[in-house]
Amino acid sequence: MSKKRVAIIGGGITGLTAAYFIQKEIARGTMDADYALYEAGPRLGGSIQTDYTNGFVIEQGPDSFLTRKTSMSELANELGLVDDLVTNQSGAYILHDKKLHRIPEGAVMGIPTKWRPFLSTGLFSFKGKVRAALDLALPKSHHTGDQSVGAFFRRRLGDEVVDNLIEPLLSGIYAGNIDQLSLQATFPQFQQIEQKHRSLILGMKSQQATQQKIQPIFVGPDKKPANMFLTFEGGLQSIVEALGERLEHAHVNMPVTSVEKDGERYRVTFNDGTVDVVDHVIMTTRHQHTAEILSQYDFVKPLKEMTATSVATVAVAYPLSAIKKDLDGTGFVVSKKSNYTITACTWTHKKWPHTAPEGYGLLRAYVGRASDEAIVYESDEVIMEAVKRDFKDIMGIEESPSFYKIKRFEQSMPQYEVNHGNKIASVREKLKETLPGVVLAGASYNGIGLPDCVNQAKQAIDEVMDR
Repeated sequence: MSKKRVAIIGGGITGLTAAYFIQKEIARGTMDADYALYEAGPRLGGSIQTDYTNGFVIEQGPDSFLTRKTSMSELANELGLVDDLVTNQSGAYILHDKKLHRIPEGAVMGIPTKWRPFLSTGLFSFKGKVRAALDLALPKSHHTGDQSVGAFFRRRLGDEVVDNLIEPLLSGIYAGNIDQLSLQATFPQFQQIEQKHRSLILGMKSQQATQQKIQPIFVGPDKKPANMFLTFEGGLQSIVEALGERLEHAHVNMPVTSVEKDGERYRVTFNDGTVDVVDHVIMTTRHQHTAEILSQYDFVKPLKEMTATSVATVAVAYPLSAIKKDLDGTGFVVSKKSNYTITACTWTHKKWPHTAPEGYGLLRAYVGRASDEAIVYESDEVIMEAVKRDFKDIMGIEESPSFYKIKRFEQSMPQYEVNHGNKIASVREKLKETLPGVVLAGASYNGIGLPDCVNQAKQAIDEVMDR
C-alpha cells in the first residue's frame, strides 16, 4: 500500500494539534503517511494571540481554558509546558442596574445549590427568587428534541434568573442570543438532569453530593490544586510556539480556494493556482470558510446558513492608582438590559497576577454580541471612547490609560443555534458519502473551547487512520 498524504487546512489550535499528533503517529510507525498543514494567514495560532507590550502579558483572543477538560493540560505536559501552567484567582460579579453583584455562591449556571447566598443576593427581586424556587415543584418536560437554552431555563427558573444571571454568563462565552442558542449543542447535561431528577435544583444538589471528584491538576511551585481555569505564564502563545517549533511541514500564507474529488484522491487548490493532491483532508477552518472551499457541493448549505458574531477585545493598562473601585474579584459580566457598550470586563491583573508589572492594572473589556455588533466595526478611537465612558461610570476611572490594544474578531464566534447538532451531523453524513476522505473539525462544530478543539483534532485523526 502506497504512503498516504494528508492535508490539514487551517493553522489554529485544531489544525496545529492535528498536525502534531499525525506527525507523532508517523514517527511511531503507526501511520504510513506524510502531511502538510496550510494556513491562509501569515502566522499560526488562529484566535490565540498574545501581546507582550511593556512587560504586560495581554491575551487578545482567548485567555484560558477549562481545567476540568483535560486535553489541553495533557497536551501541555507532552510539550514540556506543564510547569508554565498557572491557575486563576476567583470571584466574579454581574453588573445589573448599575450595581456590581457578586455571583451567588453555589449558583451553577444560575441554578441555586446553596439557599442563603441566593436568597440574600440583590440580583433578583423577591418575586424572582420565589419563581426560581418553583423549580422544586414543576414537573419535568416531555420535550425530547432540541430547544433553546433560554426557553429551557425560563421554564425551570423564570425570566429574572435568565436575564440577570444566565444570559450575561453565556454571552461572555458564546456572544449569542440565549433564546436561539441550542441546549443540546451547549449544555445537554441540564436536560439530562431534568429528565432524571425532575428538578434542576434537586438534581444539581444530588450530583454534587454523589459525583466522583476529578483528579486535580497541581500547578505552581507549591503544587496547589488548580481552580476553574488554566493558562500559561508566558501566555497562550506559548503552546502555539511549542507546537509550531515541532512541526516539520507547516506552511503559512497559503490560502486554499477549493477542495475537489479527483478519482480516489483530492485536489487542494491554492489562490496562486498551485495544487496539492492528497488522500485525506482535515478541514479546521471556520464554517463559512469551509463552505466557500467546498462551495461546489450542495450539502454544505447548512454551513453557509450558520451565523457567526463579531466581537472585539479591548485591553487597557492603567496605573493601579487610577482604578478607584478596587473590588475583591476578577471581573464582571454585564446584564443585557444594562445600558452599556461593554459586555464584560476582566480585571486581568487580579485574575492572572502574572500579566501586569508591579504597580499597574490590566483591564480587558469585550464589545459585540448577537444583534449588537456595530461597535466592532467602528474606529479604535470610537471603541475606546465608549469603553472609557463605561469604565468611568462603572469603576470611577477618569485617568487616561497608559496604553490600549484593540483586537477585532469579525464573524468569528460560531452560533450554535437550535438543531445545530442535527445539522452538523447531516453535513458530516453527506460529506462521508460524497467526499469520504474529508473530515471537519474545529470551533464551528462540537465545542468552542480550546480543549474542545484539541479533542476534535484527535477525533479527526482517528477517522483518517480508520479509513
